[in-house]
Amino acid sequence: MKEEIKRKAIRRLKIINGQVKGLERMVNEDKYCVDIIHQSLAVKEALSSFENLMLENHLATHVIEQMKKGKDKKAVQEILSVYKLSRQK
Repeated sequence: MKEEIKRKAIRRLKIINGQVKGLERMVNEDKYCVDIIHQSLAVKEALSSFENLMLENHLATHVIEQMKKGKDKKAVQEILSVYKLSRQK
């Protein structure tokens, strides 16, 4: 994994962890439902940002290596599987 992406990914995961703990606290404290939903949507956005980092890393490292080694089909299949999963959201 590229070090810069790894650093950003870890930072985002720590933020997400804090957001999820915040959500749990909000539920325990019977906070207003709409406020909880807003926080939940922020978590989804943060996870999406994390996924983008992981995809960026994969394309910049693994896919390039696969292509160099003649594993074009595998690279394309992996990218398509991620794309198909992302469309199911």
